[in-house]
Amino acid sequence: MGSGRIVQISVSPGGVPKRPVEAAEVTATGVAGDAQRDLRYHGGPERAVCLFALETIRALRAEGHPIEPGHIGENLTLEGIDWAAVTPGVRLLLGEDVLLEVTRYTSPCANIRASFMGGDYARVSQTRHPGASRVYARVVRTGTVRRGDPVRLLP
Repeated sequence: MGSGRIVQISVSPGGVPKRPVEAAEVTATGVAGDAQRDLRYHGGPERAVCLFALETIRALRAEGHPIEPGHIGENLTLEGIDWAAVTPGVRLLLGEDVLLEVTRYTSPCANIRASFMGGDYARVSQTRHPGASRVYARVVRTGTVRRGDPVRLLP
């Protein structure tokens, strides 16, 4: 159904931008070393991991937005996956062990406005720009992920 790779793993003590790490444990509560500032809107088992496509970042940069991997809060930046197929209910296998299930599209907030021309953070809203959103996932099977690990969309 599709395969790609992990381009970047990103974590922060809370907030954005998140910074790259070479490898990380993925637990039921998220990526080790990562924290969220506001647990009303971020984190928890149904929003344990945030994913985004490098191809979307490149398209946004081509439009003039100063966005980079990790800048809008995603934990895993992926490349080579059919992002249109990454919808709620889809499962992704990362490396040999980590299994994620997409739970929902993220809702962009003002905290990421610095990554967009004119502060237009709604540019990554699924409602306003279908296919340009990050997604949240729950962790079905834990393990370690490394930069460069394969990612497979499961049927």
